[in-house]
Amino acid sequence: MAKKAPRRTAERILEVTLELFNRFGEPNVSTTLISAELNISPGNLYYHYPAKDELINSLFDRYEAGLMKLLDAADGVRDVEDAWFFLHTLFELIWQYRFLYRDLNDLLSKNRRLETHFQGVLKAKQRAVRGLLDGMSRTGAVHIDTREVEPTATSMVVVLTYWLSFEYVRDPRHALEADAAQLALLRGAHHALHLLVPYLEPAQRSHLLQLAGAYGGGIAPAA
Repeated sequence: MAKKAPRRTAERILEVTLELFNRFGEPNVSTTLISAELNISPGNLYYHYPAKDELINSLFDRYEAGLMKLLDAADGVRDVEDAWFFLHTLFELIWQYRFLYRDLNDLLSKNRRLETHFQGVLKAKQRAVRGLLDGMSRTGAVHIDTREVEPTATSMVVVLTYWLSFEYVRDPRHALEADAAQLALLRGAHHALHLLVPYLEPAQRSHLLQLAGAYGGGIAPAA
């Protein structure tokens, strides 16, 4: 059997950097630690990524590309089950790049490119959630006054953006560990979708409760 070609060094650097950022938080990970984890020289690391910000920006670019592709699916949401799947998939992507959300304020304060691009991310999320609400309104799954669409969409985006920070504050030692991931994602999807409860058609409201129980085994309260 032919040996697999070794992964390109630049790709390996990004993979390991993402793992370290997610595990320890970006401010706590130096380029020295990254090169040591990879067992390469700092010079080799700098050859591919001359500054730490280039590592951050490259990882963000991957996240942003995946996010924009995913958000395009919002227009296809027609009912609670579609919305549940969409939001859970969105949280899975956020979890994959959770360092961005865990250290968001710190990252934005020192990285101008990230600051401007993340504003675009918020706008894209807002548009997607409005599309989700429009689709569910057209099928009768929700009944919402047009004047309430924008504030409801904003509230859902706030949950999407800061849910992992909330989880982290609740349990800093364990919240962002892999074994806590599934319930954290389920809670996030549930609470974002729960904002629609006042507007859901009764059968859809009942279905949301069933989904929460079936997938979460009875999702534990977040507080």
